[in-house]
Amino acid sequence: MKNILTIAGSDSSGGAGIQADLKTFAAHGVFGMSVITAVTAQNTQGVFAVQDITADVIAKQIEAIFDDIPVAAVKIGMVSRMETIQIIAAKLRQYQAVNIVLDPVMVSTSGYHLLNPAAQAILAGELLPLAAVVTPNIPEAEVLTGLTINNLTDMEEAARRIYAMGPGNVLVKGGHLAVDPENSIDVLFDGVNFHYLSAQRIAAKKTHGTGCTLSAAIAANLGKGLNVPAAVTQAKEYVTVAIENALTIGKGARPTHHFYTLYKQAGMI
Repeated sequence: MKNILTIAGSDSSGGAGIQADLKTFAAHGVFGMSVITAVTAQNTQGVFAVQDITADVIAKQIEAIFDDIPVAAVKIGMVSRMETIQIIAAKLRQYQAVNIVLDPVMVSTSGYHLLNPAAQAILAGELLPLAAVVTPNIPEAEVLTGLTINNLTDMEEAARRIYAMGPGNVLVKGGHLAVDPENSIDVLFDGVNFHYLSAQRIAAKKTHGTGCTLSAAIAANLGKGLNVPAAVTQAKEYVTVAIENALTIGKGARPTHHFYTLYKQAGMI
């Protein structure tokens, strides 16, 4: 069994953050580990408070894992401060971490700013060059590039500009782009070729934790030995099913169903 690490914030309601990542890892048959960067007061309706973990404690968590356990892949999610980003980057370089997937979480679905704007340049300079895959959605890609993204051509240009910042591959997610009412298209760029991943838009209520789930699934797949296009394609298929069967557990956004396929195979649903 491969060991996969998530470095991210905690979601007290269990729909996003490390909780979503660990569920995703379990669904993919890998052993999940976590480094917590922040604790949030959060539910299906929004994020109400954030308490950052100190850089020293984050460093100690990373050291505790890498000094003891082989790590096949790393997913990075919520990193809200410059000190957090810098220590994570330094430790991942120290331990020569591989198969790093960066989900540049900047604003929650409910509009809560999770990444300090002053830290955005540090994230681009320190973490992007370490990533095998970076997975911005449209608003995040606009922040990273300064572009206004209105169509597929804009997504391609954003992917080129983000690739120039140093990651191995860029996946610009098209879910926020309503050009095609029937399909959602993601653009994967490896520096030379574009791959287009299309999925039918799902007529559902607002969902929660989809970006965390997708990036965690990509990390799990890379850790299991898949190449990037295959890892991303299978992750997209997984998260699409999870969104189609999102759970109604609260008054707001619906968390993805990380175990739907496994429950169905087991005859539980």
